[in-house]
Amino acid sequence: MADLLGSILSSMEKPPTVGDQESRRKAREQQARLKKMQEEEKRKKAEFRKKMEKEVNDFIQDSALQKKKYAPMGKIERSILHDVAEVAGLTSFSFGEDEESRYVMLFKKEFAPSDEELEAYRRGEEWDVAKAEERRKLKEQAALEEEATSQTQKRPPSPSSNYRDKYSHLIGTSAAKDAAHTLEANRAYGCVPVANKRDTRSIEEAMNEIRAKKRLKKGEEDVGAGSSGL
Repeated sequence: MADLLGSILSSMEKPPTVGDQESRRKAREQQARLKKMQEEEKRKKAEFRKKMEKEVNDFIQDSALQKKKYAPMGKIERSILHDVAEVAGLTSFSFGEDEESRYVMLFKKEFAPSDEELEAYRRGEEWDVAKAEERRKLKEQAALEEEATSQTQKRPPSPSSNYRDKYSHLIGTSAAKDAAHTLEANRAYGCVPVANKRDTRSIEEAMNEIRAKKRLKKGEEDVGAGSSGL
């Protein structure tokens, strides 16, 4: 009986020592501080969102503004601002190389930035509409000149002068025109008109003439051979 009672008493949790009580107290205090910090962070986020909602609404109501640039802010603040802008129907972008220098810009939908404008902001430059328009005109002019150059290269070469005008003082305008359209055979230079080159014989007549020439040539060769034998 005594052994059973002893085993029961030994299995029971011993009362905490002074050290254990102190550790638990510190743990409770730490949890309380953490909870308070979370609540404070939540409150700050809510206040910041409310402030951004008011600024975004003022920006939308101001018809004179097309875009709005904010000062550099942290990642959480930028995320909240992007969310507020999306809910309000605006376009938002973040720019800046370093995390400390990144900022947000808002654009109204009807004044959405072009790719060139976005590239300027990403390079850390200010967007100048006048300079951008000048660059656009220069690009268009360069494209037109390039197209004109390519068409000129494809065009067949043409004589720099008109030979009829060049020799009109010698042969006259009408003579030069007639000479350009008239071609007569010159027998002194062996130029034979096409009509004279046409063979009107039939194939059979041509073959008979060729055979006769061969027989005549062979007979002449036989006569020549007999003479040489004598």
